[in-house]
Amino acid sequence: MQLKIMPKKKRLSAGKVPLILFLCQMISALEVPLDLVQPPTITQQSPKDYIIDPRENIVIQCEAKGKPPPSFSWTRNGTHFDIDKDPLVTMKPGSGTLIINIMSEGKAETYEGVYQCTARNERGAAISNNIVIRPSRSPLWTKEKLEPMILQNGQPLVLPCRPPIGLPPAIIFWMDNSFQRLPQSERVSQGLNGDLYFSNVLPEDTREDYICYARFNHTQTIQQKQPISVKVISVDELNDTLAANLSDTEFYSARSSRERPPTFLTPEGNASHKEELRGNVLSLECIAEGLPTPIIYWIKEDGTLPINRTFYRNFKKTLQITHVSEADSGNYQCIAKNPLGAIHHTISVTVKAAPYWIVAPQNLVLSPGEDGSLICRANGNPKPRISWLTNGVPVEIAPDDPSRKIDGDTIIFSNVQERSSAVYQCNASNEYGYLLANAFVNVLAEPPRILTSANTLYQVIANSPALLDCAFFGSPLPTIEWFKGAKGRALHEDIYVLHENGTLEIPVAQKDSTGTYTCVARNKLGMAKNEVHLEIKDPTRIIKQPEYAIVQRGSTVSFECKVKHDHTLIPTVMWLKDNGELPNDERFTVDKDHLAVTDVDDGDAGTYTCVANTTLDKVSASAVLSVVDVPNPPIDLELTNQLDKSVQLSWTPGDDNNSPITKFIIEYEDTIHEVGLWHHQAEVPGTQTTAQLMLSPYVNYSFRVTAVNNIGQSLPSKASEQYFTKAAEPDTNPTAVEGLGSEPDNLVITWKPLNGFESNGPGLQYKVSWRQKDGDDEWTSVLVANVSKYIVSGTPTFVPYLIKVQALNNVGFAPEPAEVMGHSGEDLPMVAPGNVQVNVVNNTLAEVHWDPVPLKSIRGHLQGYRIYYWKIQSSSRRDKRHIEKKILTFQGSKTHGMLPGLEPFSHYALNVRVVNGKGEGPASPDRVFHTPEGAMASRQVDIATQGWFIGLMCAVALLILILLIVCFIRRNKGGKYPVKEKEDAHADPEIQPMKEDDGTFGEYSDAEDHKPLKKGSRTPSDRTVKKEDSDDSLVDYGEGVNGQFNEDGSFIGQYSGKKEKEPAEGNESSEAPSPVNAMNSFV
Repeated sequence: MQLKIMPKKKRLSAGKVPLILFLCQMISALEVPLDLVQPPTITQQSPKDYIIDPRENIVIQCEAKGKPPPSFSWTRNGTHFDIDKDPLVTMKPGSGTLIINIMSEGKAETYEGVYQCTARNERGAAISNNIVIRPSRSPLWTKEKLEPMILQNGQPLVLPCRPPIGLPPAIIFWMDNSFQRLPQSERVSQGLNGDLYFSNVLPEDTREDYICYARFNHTQTIQQKQPISVKVISVDELNDTLAANLSDTEFYSARSSRERPPTFLTPEGNASHKEELRGNVLSLECIAEGLPTPIIYWIKEDGTLPINRTFYRNFKKTLQITHVSEADSGNYQCIAKNPLGAIHHTISVTVKAAPYWIVAPQNLVLSPGEDGSLICRANGNPKPRISWLTNGVPVEIAPDDPSRKIDGDTIIFSNVQERSSAVYQCNASNEYGYLLANAFVNVLAEPPRILTSANTLYQVIANSPALLDCAFFGSPLPTIEWFKGAKGRALHEDIYVLHENGTLEIPVAQKDSTGTYTCVARNKLGMAKNEVHLEIKDPTRIIKQPEYAIVQRGSTVSFECKVKHDHTLIPTVMWLKDNGELPNDERFTVDKDHLAVTDVDDGDAGTYTCVANTTLDKVSASAVLSVVDVPNPPIDLELTNQLDKSVQLSWTPGDDNNSPITKFIIEYEDTIHEVGLWHHQAEVPGTQTTAQLMLSPYVNYSFRVTAVNNIGQSLPSKASEQYFTKAAEPDTNPTAVEGLGSEPDNLVITWKPLNGFESNGPGLQYKVSWRQKDGDDEWTSVLVANVSKYIVSGTPTFVPYLIKVQALNNVGFAPEPAEVMGHSGEDLPMVAPGNVQVNVVNNTLAEVHWDPVPLKSIRGHLQGYRIYYWKIQSSSRRDKRHIEKKILTFQGSKTHGMLPGLEPFSHYALNVRVVNGKGEGPASPDRVFHTPEGAMASRQVDIATQGWFIGLMCAVALLILILLIVCFIRRNKGGKYPVKEKEDAHADPEIQPMKEDDGTFGEYSDAEDHKPLKKGSRTPSDRTVKKEDSDDSLVDYGEGVNGQFNEDGSFIGQYSGKKEKEPAEGNESSEAPSPVNAMNSFV
């Protein structure tokens, strides 16, 4: 039965049939156990073309195996090589390898030739390839005298190398005396033949040490050509140099240095042919001269160049196609082009092929009586010839074998017997090479044997394929059967795949796949079996994967990687960066589940991978780290389109540091007016790198640009060049123009000056103009320097003026300014209010009326009227005390007001004065009035005899006593007392004074000390106004210095006026405030 292993596999179908392997007759790569009889097999040999180092011993390898062990013999140049007769030649024991000792004596050249090894035993003979032995050679350059080369600027030049022929061919390169490689370019380059080509020469090419070197790698030697001297001169210098030796007609003309179209230096002509062998590298070359230097292009006629196998070398002068095949044959065209023209050259390429295998013969193991075949199929260009040998002898002259029949590239065997065992050689050859293959036929009768070790343990991850080996041998070819479990139940399920080499595959192993499996091999000569064990492990999983991170430069980032694994497996976790090891940097720290990177920089960006390994599986998870930061500053600022009032600014953005630029901020500096101070000019989107900027006259501009992204702002760019705009008249006039007098006879005109940027030119001044509003006067104007105030003297008191201030510079005036109204200075009013009348409303409230003063007598802005009032003497007390004058101011042109908070049964005096911005006018004559006794007193007489009233009064008296004590303590400390409670009793909405101009409440004050009461004093809880107490309007109440009314009508004025030390009538002494007064001032 024939044995031949094939790589294909069979999937067992479902059914009751046991899982049995019926192998076909042929199985590829069959290995016969070495303890069985078998013909020799060559296992190692030297290469066909074997170039040796003549300074070392020659070693020609030939190793083989077989049973019995083979013996070895050699032929040299087709005849038997008797190694026993050459003392320098020995064969390694147990091997066919030859060692030729030429280091002690002898020469390598003596042993040049074609060697072939034969390995032989009782079952046949195997032969090696023909091994061609050649010593390497590195010959010296022949000595030659090289004349200096003198060329005109622009001429082409070829410096020949022509190295000596070595074995293997030398590697050529050009250097100078300092062993520095000569620079090459599109203009100067080395050809495939080693010559140095100049498309045109330049004066810089002048040198005396153009040296061609040949490196022989096999012998590790470098040979050097004589230096070549090149001098490039102009046409005039060339003619002067050659004048003594050349006739007039031999002088160089200037034509050579002129521009010219391309001409090919190599290859010559319009077409050429190139032949290359299949599998080699095809190299096509075109080098052209011309001025300017030509550029080379390549195309393939009627086809395209293979994308993944085409490469350009030597500045595109060389086209290389790797692994060429017959399909690469065809016409290739190189085109040389410069501005003066183009030429082309066509290279016809033919790809030949040395023989290559289609089907190589394989070893056959047959049992007696079986049939089989050997197939030897090869291809090439031209098609190779197939020949057969038996045990190293052409089959035509070998002993006849009745079981053998040759049919071209196939030998057919039928009913073989043990004597049919032999080694067959197939030779496929053409003019470009040959192939030689050994394949034996071994006729054996052997019972099955299993080659896999017994009780092998297989561990597999769940849901992965499980492959259980059962390597076997037998002749005839055994059948294979698999069983699972102790009961030896044959496998029937179709979840298994049985490969022809006996391997059992479980495509998706599960936990229930765990167990013991038995492999049984049978043929007609016997049976063999083997047990193996399978364990299924939980897969390793990453349950917490690292996540994509964006961090700013200088910060810290951490990646997490948590791993879950089978408890019987020990995982190792490692981190990679960009599929390589982590940097050896203390900033990188790894603990059980984390990788941390501190002080992140740009180089840390990349892909970080967590890899968890066990002995059975490997899992990984990756995350990308992007390092961001504020952008780098823009660079290369440039000003273009420079006009009087605009300029275009362009720049190149800096690196955005992985965060796109959202906008650019443009700033300017005015180096004339504000050196070092940068102002905002404009903003443009991040996709824009130019901006049209509007400019002001007479500014020495310098610009800078700042880039902005989501992280923040870059540093400003370097400042641009300066741009000085022409001067022009001012565009604007001063603002905040006012006219106010500081004295009765002047007018002070003020304004906010223009800044230097607004001046638009040198010589900034102001034209200040004024005239009386109500007169027919002409404008009076003065020119002043760059100041902010001008005083007009000798003006009438408080007269309205029209004012305007206009800017001007050396170029001209700003637009006509707007007119502003002002007034000359105020003086004190001259007239007191007349016809002052007092109407006592009740025991705590009085109403005052007066006539307004004439407007002309006010001599300023009317601020209002002010009432001074004071208590003269209480009707019930005759003792003297200091007079405390109080003040109430009534805003605007009011002619009446209310005096709240008066004490009952008291005498008062008052006067009225008009007030303007300068101060108060004269006082009106004093008016005296008195308040009546309080109404509560008369009611007390009527009910004084009532018992309940007496008790109530006692309680009230006690409360008053406590309040008086508190009042005296606080008043002696200088405290201030709101009088709101007292006024609440009379807080008619009509008696709340307000400012006529702005609606604020009036004030009244103690005219002696101006000490306001504390704002924290209590206010009455009952804010209602009793209509029967007063019908006066709130607007009739004046305002004290710190007093006013609440919106609900309650008076919150405070006694805080100054105290005039005037004695009361008939009393020069002073006394402390009475308890009644204290009560009246308490809230």
